[in-house]
Amino acid sequence: GDIVLLAKPVTLTEGDRVTLTTDVPVATDGTSKPEKLLYAVSLPPVPGQIEYINYPGVPISSYSQLDVVAQKVSDVHDNSHGASKESLR
Repeated sequence: GDIVLLAKPVTLTEGDRVTLTTDVPVATDGTSKPEKLLYAVSLPPVPGQIEYINYPGVPISSYSQLDVVAQKVSDVHDNSHGASKESLR
């Protein structure tokens, strides 16, 4: 089926961390099996990274809808550039 992804902008300031929840990306693929959805980080947020909460400092390139539901993934501003950023757009 068709894949639909809705994402709210997330604004972080230096040193912030935002845990991804099911309202900050929302995806469906028409199969009624959201637990099978996988996200690929094709354009990492700048500055910062997407990472698993249990592995701070280690950027990831993919994660699952189950990871989001379990609140295991975060967007982190890594203090390397500027004062703020927006990601997950």
